[in-house]
Parts: sequence; structure tokens; C-alpha cells
Amino acid sequence: MMSKSERRYHRKTAARCFNQAWDYLVKKKRTVKDDMRMLNLAHASAYHWSLVGSPRNRAVGAWQISRIYGAIGEPRLALQFAKSCLEICQKDGLSDIVHTANEAMARAHAIVKDYVTAERYLSKARTQLDKLMLDTEDREIYLKQFHETEKLIRR
Repeated sequence: MMSKSERRYHRKTAARCFNQAWDYLVKKKRTVKDDMRMLNLAHASAYHWSLVGSPRNRAVGAWQISRIYGAIGEPRLALQFAKSCLEICQKDGLSDIVHTANEAMARAHAIVKDYVTAERYLSKARTQLDKLMLDTEDREIYLKQFHETEKLIRR
């Protein structure tokens, strides 16, 4: 059994690694070294969440890893982690974030130029998002991600 302080450590480390990986992901010009750090941070975050997190934490971790693999040109791994995210959402009834899993599936399929499948997943993500009660700021964040994925499909 893990002590309270160990649990706190893992939660804090998971969140910090996630946020640092995200900072690299949105960085305009990344080096190969940046890409490796970003990937290591995302995997470290997922590892720490696997020890103390909820299914939601694990799903979001898989989503971030999928997105990162897509950004660094690893479509097979992007799809693998997108599928993992979707499976967690479905298994654990995470209706409040399943749209992100479908967006990850759309993005991964767009990267491999399977645009028909990408469109299908993005449409599903939009429908799911429309059903959620979110504040304007959160909705805009998701819509921006959808728009980015849509641009990958339209290439």
C-alpha cells in the first residue's frame, strides 16, 4: 500500500510532466532534443498516473501521447495510443471526455491519410461535444483542437 506522501508525489509528478510535455507540444519550433524530452515527459506522466490516477487521468495521458506521436511523425504509435484512450473512455463510461478520444482517432487517421475514417471520428467527436454542458473557454479549447485536426484532413 502506498503512503499519502507517495500518492501526492506521484500525482504532482504526473501533472507536472503532463504540463511540461504540453509546453513542448505547443512550442513553435522544436528540436529533436525537444521532441525526445516531450515524449519522455508524456510517458512519465502516464506512468505516474497509472500508479495513482483515475481512468480519466489514464485516458487523458494516452490522448496526449497519441497527439505527441502524431506531432513527431509516428502515425502507428499515434493510432495505438488513440485507440487506448478510446478504449478507456468506453470501458469506464467517460462520456465527458470521449470526444477527445474520437478527436485523437481522427487525428491519427488523418496523419496516415485515411481521411474517410478521420472524418467519421471527427464527426463523432463533434456530436459528442455538442451534447456536453461546458463553459465557453473549455468549448473553445476543444473546438480549436478539432479545427487543427480538420486542417490535417483537408490537406
